[in-house]
Amino acid sequence: MNLQYIHDNKGNATAVIIPIEEWQSLKEKYEGLQDEEFQNFDIPDWHKKILDERLEDYRKNPNSNMDFDVMMKSIREKYSL
Repeated sequence: MNLQYIHDNKGNATAVIIPIEEWQSLKEKYEGLQDEEFQNFDIPDWHKKILDERLEDYRKNPNSNMDFDVMMKSIREKYSL
């Protein structure tokens, strides 16, 4: 396994970097590891606030929103992508 170690200013190992291919392999090998990956995942409060505001706006004005595919087509046309 090709690991990289991160050290603090005193030379103590503080973290390990695992190449993504090896991480994927470990998740397949050990059940529950993927669950652990997302267990400590938390959405910051500032992000939750933005999502709440957008959901409220959508609920108040459901017809003012554009279909995702239509919006992407419009953006591509506008910017010649």
